[in-house]
Amino acid sequence: MLQGKTVVLGVTGSIAAYKSVEIASRLIKLRCNVIVIMTSNAVNFVNPITFEEITKNKCLVDTFDRNFQFNIKHISVSRLADAVIIAPASANVIGKIANGIADDMLTTTVMACQCVKFLAPAMNTSMYTDSILQENLSKLYDHGYKIIEPIEGNLANGSVGRGKMASTSDIVEEIVYSIAKERDFTDKNILITAGATREKIDPVRYISNYSSGKMALLIAREFALRGADVTVIAGACNVNPPKVKQYINVETSEQMLEEVKKEYKFADICIFAAAVCDFKFDKVCYSKIKKTSDKINITLESTVDISRYVCENKEKKTYTCGFALETEDLISNARIKMQNKGLDMIIANQFDENNQVFGSDYNKVSIITQNAETDLEKMDKEKLAEYIVTKIRDEITCA
Repeated sequence: MLQGKTVVLGVTGSIAAYKSVEIASRLIKLRCNVIVIMTSNAVNFVNPITFEEITKNKCLVDTFDRNFQFNIKHISVSRLADAVIIAPASANVIGKIANGIADDMLTTTVMACQCVKFLAPAMNTSMYTDSILQENLSKLYDHGYKIIEPIEGNLANGSVGRGKMASTSDIVEEIVYSIAKERDFTDKNILITAGATREKIDPVRYISNYSSGKMALLIAREFALRGADVTVIAGACNVNPPKVKQYINVETSEQMLEEVKKEYKFADICIFAAAVCDFKFDKVCYSKIKKTSDKINITLESTVDISRYVCENKEKKTYTCGFALETEDLISNARIKMQNKGLDMIIANQFDENNQVFGSDYNKVSIITQNAETDLEKMDKEKLAEYIVTKIRDEITCA
């Protein structure tokens, strides 16, 4: 994910410094080059050798260390950096950077860097809420620094309050979203439906399907990584939601339709990846149906086709992509569905014993457009999401 990228990780004198080791480890697992710079106080909490073992790079502390490959280290390191993250960021270092003080290896390097810069504060609640500290953070924010806000939790002094450093996973995710991908969808609004809808029978029963929402949410994440403003309207999903502009939870197909009606007019691209129930019950029972016999008759009626509704009612040139799951005659059935709905693209899944789509980390699809069909090999869904998003970009560019 971060192959070819370099992140400078600044570590300051805070009890949360031990979490920086995990941040470095997570970045390395993403194949990122990590250069760690510690303040002199930070070495009282974590030994620099720990970072050197993880990153395979020399951990920098002393600005005037002569045993190093770069002639002017803070300048040389700054030229390598795609991002800088100071985690934990102490009140002292925040104050120095905010006021242009560069008196050690970390602060001189940060000042020299021209890349995206993150601060993840960690301190006692009283320090964090102090007006001077907040003024310094506001000043840095105005200068383009990205502040990863601390969370509420158990603090080093035994109290509970706001000031605990954000989770290492959230910090790494912020970095990934900033530098992992080419920002080729900046200023684009994307609407994606995801997951499975549920249609109630009574208060305790419903009909639905096996969709996990994984493919849709990976596509949403890919668009977001590439700079788009993404809105997800999601039914039941078995995976954690990605970091997107807006994530709207719904249950029924009718609820999904109503939310889509509110959002599709703003979208440049609409992806209809939700497994929406084709039928619902004509009359929902508001009390539990009792088992009074061996058989029960239930009447179903069709739900509104959400993708067709958008294609028929859109007022601007919105690119639309749907999904088709077929058990036979995949290409012909998918193409008919694409034409009947008025879609620009459809992703066709063949559901059989060789391609268990639901909940799997892999999928094999065919991408069908008005003028072409592309059969893909079975691949990891994350890689497939990247391929689909790139294909949509190419289609829009050539249109």
